[in-house]
Amino acid sequence: MTAINEAATGVRHVRSGAGRSLWVVGDTYTIKAGGDSTNGAFALLEASVPPGGGPPPHVHGREDEAFYLLDGELEVLAGRTTTRARVGDFLYLPRGIVHGFTNPGVTPARMLILTAPAGFERFFVEAGVPARPGEQAPPLDPSDFARLAELTRAYGAHIEGPAGGPPTAQETT
Repeated sequence: MTAINEAATGVRHVRSGAGRSLWVVGDTYTIKAGGDSTNGAFALLEASVPPGGGPPPHVHGREDEAFYLLDGELEVLAGRTTTRARVGDFLYLPRGIVHGFTNPGVTPARMLILTAPAGFERFFVEAGVPARPGEQAPPLDPSDFARLAELTRAYGAHIEGPAGGPPTAQETT
């Protein structure tokens, strides 16, 4: 089997367990592909969300977002609707839609997050701290909330609600 010459072909191969891992709001996000490796087309992150974890409701102004759930369950807020996402579920969230997610389970949830175009992955680099392998992310420190809200605005998004997951919404599934 021949190795891929990434420099010559533009192909990128990221092995399992590889990528830049960061702790943000109590979750672990691993950047698998960013704008630098996709010519700005998209970013792909793998997220590990502990029980009770997830970002506050927020809105992106520059990028669309999609989630694909690999393990566990998530309660996902999209607009005024909350739905339960299970393994194998896919959600597309166009820019301008309030959304957030929380893990209602007792085990970590794992998902892929695609943002298009790329750029928002740099928020995770700026907002996060390097993850330590084998350790769980520390919970969000409330004193960090103002800094995170400001960084969110700098990347063309804004936070719609308090940290700790989506606000109460009508259950649809």
